[in-house]
Amino acid sequence: MVKIPSPRRLFRSRSKSTAGGIGGVDMCAMVAEHERIEWEVRPGGMLVQKRRGPDDDDVVEAILVKVCTAGGAWQHDVSIDASATFGDLKVLLSLATGLWPREQRLLYRGRERDDGDHLHMAGVQDKDKVLLLEDPAFTERKLRSTTLAQLMGVPCHSFIQV
Repeated sequence: MVKIPSPRRLFRSRSKSTAGGIGGVDMCAMVAEHERIEWEVRPGGMLVQKRRGPDDDDVVEAILVKVCTAGGAWQHDVSIDASATFGDLKVLLSLATGLWPREQRLLYRGRERDDGDHLHMAGVQDKDKVLLLEDPAFTERKLRSTTLAQLMGVPCHSFIQV
């Protein structure tokens, strides 16, 4: 393990004539500013500096996503956090469409996205379009269950006559 000297000793001015450090810049103040930087871990596991605008005070950025069906018969605008996942978007859409999240398939830029994929990592920006499809396996199951229900509803004839 390597021992790093204290920042005050590391950035100490070499000449006694410049009391403010190199070029009049106080290096100790720069180190103190560096210690106030906030860090975050991205979904991929990378440690990066938090992005902050000049007027950001823990404000979560919300984006507007246009969600439409394949036929274009239905379109809905959803406001969601930019760092949310596609699974979170499915939950919001289930309230509007009546489809369970496991029955939905979301396509963005021609590719189906997993529930754990984050919107900002996939490149979803404000007012982008996401395509909502109903999972064909679930539609087949629904069709099969409705035909069975109709068949069960038909009065049966007894095989044995008394």
